[in-house]
Amino acid sequence: MLAYLLRRLLLVVPTFLGITLVIFAITRFVPGGPVERMLAQSQFMQEGAAQTQSFQDNSSLDEYQLEELNAFYGLDKPVMEAYWEWLNRLLVLDFGESTRYYEPVLDMIIERLPVSMFYGGMTFLIAYLVSIPLGYYKAVKHNTAFDNASSVLIFVGYALPGYVVGILLLSVFSFHLDWFPMGGFTSDDFDDLESKGEMIKDVLWHAVLPLICYIIGDFATLTITMKNNLMENLSADYIRTAIAKGLPFKDAVRKHAMQNSLIPLASHFGNSLLFFLTGSFLIEVVFNIDGIGLLGYEAIMERDYPVVMAIVALNAAMLLVGNIVSDICVALVDPRVRFGE
Repeated sequence: MLAYLLRRLLLVVPTFLGITLVIFAITRFVPGGPVERMLAQSQFMQEGAAQTQSFQDNSSLDEYQLEELNAFYGLDKPVMEAYWEWLNRLLVLDFGESTRYYEPVLDMIIERLPVSMFYGGMTFLIAYLVSIPLGYYKAVKHNTAFDNASSVLIFVGYALPGYVVGILLLSVFSFHLDWFPMGGFTSDDFDDLESKGEMIKDVLWHAVLPLICYIIGDFATLTITMKNNLMENLSADYIRTAIAKGLPFKDAVRKHAMQNSLIPLASHFGNSLLFFLTGSFLIEVVFNIDGIGLLGYEAIMERDYPVVMAIVALNAAMLLVGNIVSDICVALVDPRVRFGE
């Protein structure tokens, strides 16, 4: 196992470099960078001023000023040279400065990290705590009315993207029924609440609808995976042999089939780490949740390349670490797995 982990960790480095290099190159070649955005905003403001005043003499910047702007944003260097400098800063957790807010990117991420970690942790816990028992019950009660009805709901939820469900929930439960807030992580008067209980209640009240959207995709996948694998193990020869020798059906399921059915879920375990940091871009946009997902969406739309690269780097690192965690979980659940042998 130790030798396998060392090999995987060595593979993490070139994979991470490849991912970040491709994204870095794309941010350089895609049209509409921070300089172009600044020029467009300046031209828009000048055109608006020209409607009331008769001056529009400085409608554009000369070549020297453009070169100074490109040098200020670090866009005057070749891709590989600029990428190497960015990589050296990354080693000391220096993600640079936002070209939109002119703040350190690391401070912006740390400020929004608790929100994304809250939704990521709640999504992870609820999805696994509900999906495993539900998948177990659906397998045991296969082809019953409960199994068929729940399967319909699960497949409908799986087919609909989370942000589409979010729009529907906001329209029905927030706009028409006014049961839940229209968005945000807390209320405007959150700081004025007197007790911790009221603060927790306010956060949970805002979190109900977004959590449904976060959970719905993973919930459907985990439930169906659990059910299908448990049914496959229940029809295996070793289960029939155990029951034929006198082992009660419930004990055969719990002691033998259940553990083998958890192996595919263990392989999905590491990928869930992404939700602890980044969440979902579009869900946070729909509910106006000021987390890392909304920050990344706004950075892409505004061509805020330092923020984009920081979030891509975090995503890549968590995905690679998550794959290793998944392999470890599989080895812990499945005694047949012995890496390196």
